[in-house]
Amino acid sequence: MSIFDILIHPDPRLKKTTAHMSAPIEGLQKIIDQMFETMYDAPGIGLAAPQVGIMERLFVMDAVREGNPDPIVMINPEITWGSDAKNVYEEGCLSIPGIYEEVERPEIVRIKYLDRDFKEHETEFDGLYATCAQHELDHLDGKLFIDYLSPLKRQMITKKMKKFKREEAALKTRET
Repeated sequence: MSIFDILIHPDPRLKKTTAHMSAPIEGLQKIIDQMFETMYDAPGIGLAAPQVGIMERLFVMDAVREGNPDPIVMINPEITWGSDAKNVYEEGCLSIPGIYEEVERPEIVRIKYLDRDFKEHETEFDGLYATCAQHELDHLDGKLFIDYLSPLKRQMITKKMKKFKREEAALKTRET
């Protein structure tokens, strides 16, 4: 199986809201498997479909850093409850490589979603899983973690990413 190319900010597809998936799309199982392979290869703990150019309401995550993997697929995720208590994590993003900033989010969230077989679940997540799920769900709504930062920080990060993309393009040109 092959891995997907991950879109790098700024890319207009990362700012689009995805539509509700009413039925499994063609090739869904293969897409999910490739998303996991891409996420693990990156390496990351979450990956949303828009980050690989697939405009579907889907993300994968596995926030286990050591030990047995715990892969989770969420289709049409919806937060049904969030705690008043907050957590602050230093977040990064596969679409914004090398940048990490602290973001405050609800400490615990309950999410209703469909799994890879389109079976409905409602699960409560806390800690890193809660942060990861909220981060990936934001991607489905066209929001990046840098959108929680000040306009000046966002602008600086966007400039860095533009430079990064230019350098990557120049490197690829030299390789061909």
